[in-house]
Formats: sequence, C-alpha cells, structure tokens
Amino acid sequence: MNGYYDENLSAERLKAVYELAPARTKQYLEAEIEFVLRKITGTMSVLELGCGYGRVLARLAERARVTVGVDTSIPSLRLARLFASGARSPLLAAMDAASMGFAGRAFDLTICIQNGISAFHVDRAALFKEAVRVTRSGGAVLFSSYAAEFWKDRLEWFEAQAAHGLIGPIDREATGDGVIVCRDGFRAATVSEEELRTLATALGLEPHITVVDRSSLFCEALVP
Repeated sequence: MNGYYDENLSAERLKAVYELAPARTKQYLEAEIEFVLRKITGTMSVLELGCGYGRVLARLAERARVTVGVDTSIPSLRLARLFASGARSPLLAAMDAASMGFAGRAFDLTICIQNGISAFHVDRAALFKEAVRVTRSGGAVLFSSYAAEFWKDRLEWFEAQAAHGLIGPIDREATGDGVIVCRDGFRAATVSEEELRTLATALGLEPHITVVDRSSLFCEALVP
C-alpha cells in the first residue's frame, strides 16, 4: 500500500484524520459502516483490507463470527489491537492487500471501503482479483469509492487535515475532477462506476453498484 500512509498517516495521526472530520463527513463515515453491517450475519467470517487503526474493524467484530483485518502499517495495527479489543477481538495481520498469505476461499465477505481501492496505490485489478481469490463461493466482495456528489464535503475534510498539518497544503491548481493533490506529494483520487464495473466483469462477476448517502459509491459482487 501507499508508503505515504505508512510513513505520515498511520496510527494516532490517522486516527486524528477521522476525529477532526466535519459533521457531514462523519455522517458519510457512519453510513458506510452501516451499509456494510447490513451485509453481515453472526455466522460469517469477514476480512477488511486496509483496516488502519481498527475504526471500522471494531464495529464489524461486533456482528461477525470471525473478523480479520490486514494493513501494511505496523503502528496502525498495534493501535488497532487496543482500539478494537473486546469480547470478540478481530485478528490482525501485516499484509499487502494485493498479495495476501491467506488460503483461497477463506472468507464469506471481503471489504475494501472508504476509497481504499484508490488510496492503497496498488494495481486495482490485482487488488480486486486478490479479494475475490480469498472469498468463498457464494460469498461477496465489497468495494467503495467516493460519490461525485460528495466532492465539496470531501474537499472540506481534506482542507481540515491540511490545516492541522496531517497532510501537506492542497495544490489548488492541480486539484479537481475528483482528485485532491497536495504539495507534499499526497494524491487522493477516486474510482468511477465504469471502472468498478470493468474490474468486476473482467473477473466474470456481475457487479451491483449502489450510491449510499449521496457520499459513497459501492460495488458489490457475488463470487461464483
């Protein structure tokens, strides 16, 4: 995954990114989690790609039978061990989401939300293919990116991050059309509905695309 996150936005700094989110962004973040939770039953094993400090993983663990989170940032995983601790603590592993060490067909649901498919800065086709590989037949993969309608609110959130020194100053001339660029090299793009469909159909899957809360673009595909 992207070295920028590992070096500059891991553990407590990543946690601060979410704590300073404006009200509309917090609504978006909660809507994403609620959408995923509706897909989970108490008999399922769930894998989260890019789990960070455990913000989402802690909620998934309350619902699923087994929950596993992978991330490349060791500091974030250490914080996740504390943040997501509880009666049903998730399992954590340091892995590249595009090349994991799990056996095939190991999970009922594999998720990569909050624009991880773009933020990880790995080959998107390889990431999607790997998610499918570790998901059992009859299970599902679930990816999300930002909806176009959320652009102004998303930009406001990133401006707040820049104001607090969590990312570099935003390059106004280079920012636009769904892409936020900072002067320190940080770049946050999005994935379109067309690309999500292409990624799924290339693997023989039939994607179901949903816009959630006018903020998230979700792609769900059942694994045959």
